[in-house]
Amino acid sequence: MNKTLIGTIGITLAVGIGMGYGFSLYNVSKMNNTANPSSSSQEKKKILFYRNAMNPVVTSPVPKKDAMGMDYVPVYADGDGVNDKAGTVKIDPTVVQNIGVRTTKVKVEALSKVVRAVGRVDFDEEKMARLHPKTEGWIEEIFIDKTGQRVKADDILMSIYSPQLVSTQEEYLLALQNVKALSQSPFKDVRDGARRLVSSARERLTLLDVPEHQIKELEKSRKIKKNLHIHTPVAGTVLRIGARKGQHVTPQTELYMIADLSTVWIIAEIYEYELPWITKGDSAKVTLISVPGKVFKGTVDYIYPYAEAKTRTTKVRLVFKNDDLRLRPDMFAEVKIHAQNQKDALIIPSEAVIRSGNDTQVFIVKGAGKYEPRMVELGIESEGKVSILSGLKEGEEVVTSAQFLIDSESKLREATAKMTDPSPKKMDMEMNTSKGSKQ
Repeated sequence: MNKTLIGTIGITLAVGIGMGYGFSLYNVSKMNNTANPSSSSQEKKKILFYRNAMNPVVTSPVPKKDAMGMDYVPVYADGDGVNDKAGTVKIDPTVVQNIGVRTTKVKVEALSKVVRAVGRVDFDEEKMARLHPKTEGWIEEIFIDKTGQRVKADDILMSIYSPQLVSTQEEYLLALQNVKALSQSPFKDVRDGARRLVSSARERLTLLDVPEHQIKELEKSRKIKKNLHIHTPVAGTVLRIGARKGQHVTPQTELYMIADLSTVWIIAEIYEYELPWITKGDSAKVTLISVPGKVFKGTVDYIYPYAEAKTRTTKVRLVFKNDDLRLRPDMFAEVKIHAQNQKDALIIPSEAVIRSGNDTQVFIVKGAGKYEPRMVELGIESEGKVSILSGLKEGEEVVTSAQFLIDSESKLREATAKMTDPSPKKMDMEMNTSKGSKQ
């Protein structure tokens, strides 16, 4: 009886254990299906190819194991995006945030190419004066005797004694007396001749640079002046004094060199490859070490028609207003020339462009986490911005950071899409290529 009871108990335990194990397997399978509902739908998706788990670049069109014995991972076709352009990338929003994807919109702005150069401040040659006496003489008195002094137009610089000037005054006074004596002559030719003599003598004084006020004083006083004044014909700064008191001077002697510094030139050296961008009238900005924070604005006035043999550069002349005299001749300056000004250009940041050989492309945002590659044609580039000649429209959104990661994934997807193209022509071409390489 004990043996019968023990056998019955054993059979009952075995049946219970078997039923419990089966029930647990059923529950586990049910839980897996509930926890991963996509697994069943994933099985329905078409397998495009198989990818090496350790090296995603390595793929296979059929199931395969790697050198370590690990199975290749199947890559399924997405249900959507069938009509997407080749290379379009879809990224999970969480991944987008983790890799730091930033975007910006294409804008229409004014843009100009900035040509940088080094320049040297120079005198405005059109506002310089070099004074020479018109006759021989001796300097009797000098009124402006220091370089750097500023003078106004018609200021008295010095007085000079010249025998020729004295004799010319005498001739003029005699002509005045003669015309007065002959004013009652009954002969018209005599009266006209006397007047022409006065006019001729006065003209000689003017040509010898005798100032107008001294001529009038001579006419009024009828006394010859030993010393005659030399006036400055222009306003400016005295740069050089070539004669001193008591010195004998001739027409070859340079008495003064005076320059008007209210306008100065800056001569910039431009390299050959940048020269085609620059045209007359382009705006320019200049900064000086001696005037930190101050920006001077001017324009391109002239492009010299020859190049420098040693530096292989071409000189460009810029004109600047210099009312406060901060731009001093022979100073060095940093020059920025804004060339090829475009008022309505499509602008994107330069960092958004991916350059590969002769090709340039950007990534366009096509939706949440979807990025499409787009070939573009670039225009001028300046200060971190580049103009787009073709390929984009205003308002489109482009990727400005992490685009190289997106580009890598785009190239990989495009390559694998070509590898998995089931068209017979492609398969035959690949087979022929493979046979040719073996031969």
